[in-house]
Amino acid sequence: MNNIRRIQEKLIEKGLDALLITDEKNQRYAAGFPFTDGYVLVTRDRAFLLTDSRYIEAAGSTVDSALVTLQLFGAGKDRNELLKEDLAETRVEKLGAEEGKLNHGEYLALEKLTGLTLHPAQSILSELRASKTEEEIGYMIEAQRISEAALEETLQIIRPGMTEREVAAELVYRMLRHGSEGNSFDPIVVTGSKTSLPHGVPGDKVIQSGDFVTMDFGCLKHGYCSDMTRTVAVGSATDEMKNVYDIVLKAQLAGIAAARAGVIGKDIDAAARRVITDAGYGKYFGHGFGHCLGLDIHEPPFAGPRGEAALPLNSASSAEPGIYIPGKFGVRIEDVMILREDHAEVITKAPKMELIIL
Repeated sequence: MNNIRRIQEKLIEKGLDALLITDEKNQRYAAGFPFTDGYVLVTRDRAFLLTDSRYIEAAGSTVDSALVTLQLFGAGKDRNELLKEDLAETRVEKLGAEEGKLNHGEYLALEKLTGLTLHPAQSILSELRASKTEEEIGYMIEAQRISEAALEETLQIIRPGMTEREVAAELVYRMLRHGSEGNSFDPIVVTGSKTSLPHGVPGDKVIQSGDFVTMDFGCLKHGYCSDMTRTVAVGSATDEMKNVYDIVLKAQLAGIAAARAGVIGKDIDAAARRVITDAGYGKYFGHGFGHCLGLDIHEPPFAGPRGEAALPLNSASSAEPGIYIPGKFGVRIEDVMILREDHAEVITKAPKMELIIL
């Protein structure tokens, strides 16, 4: 994957000569290679990747040399010297930087180093990353299938007496076995009354017969995230548990039905929230309907009550309403959807109609 050309088009559109990229995820997005402690510099007609001996060989076999010039720093010349030479050679005057990824001190240090006034340009990368290419969507589908395979296997072994931590370990282990590059976030596995905690941490709480178990987890593939949540009842479920589960599922389906490219985030949220509110559980749904994701697990824009931005074409968003009743139980169901022109394409295929596991 390489997005140099797309960034160069944005530079012209924004009236900038170049963009200096320091964030690891943005560097990967730009040049197609993940590394640390270096720079990616993109000008209107050239691009440079500055790295050290730890990454230079791997970068050489990954990066498109027709678009990106690899430069090695280390014993002979440091990265700042190389950067200044590249800026001088390409006659950069208006240099953009990632104001959302740099702290104030780093921003000032780069201005002092380059001798240039940096122009806020985080929007270039945010706008491009929000609308996924089909290649990126393919990577996310791969990650999703890995997570689903791990879930399917883990559901076969969940039994009363297991702890939350043991279930979390099984999910992580099985994702790795199926090709995961790592977790997209620390998995959430909670049971019983702890399922009312949207971001509960897996601990030594033991699963009991009749408990809900909520599992929120995901993995990385080619650097891209999957994200899914399933709530299941072990052995049996009360009528109240079944009713709440059914409400959350209907809310999720309503939100998905309302979603498509160009719809304002809060309007998608409202479609799902209305179902929960009308059922009398509105005060128990405290978070938003969904968040976009890609190289990061949380990316803008958001489908929440304060989501004023429209979700762009081919953006990837979670669909994850929930009801959380303190001291009793909670239910969340989460899929990932791609916002197409006239519908939301759900790329999560794991069943969600099967509430009870035996």
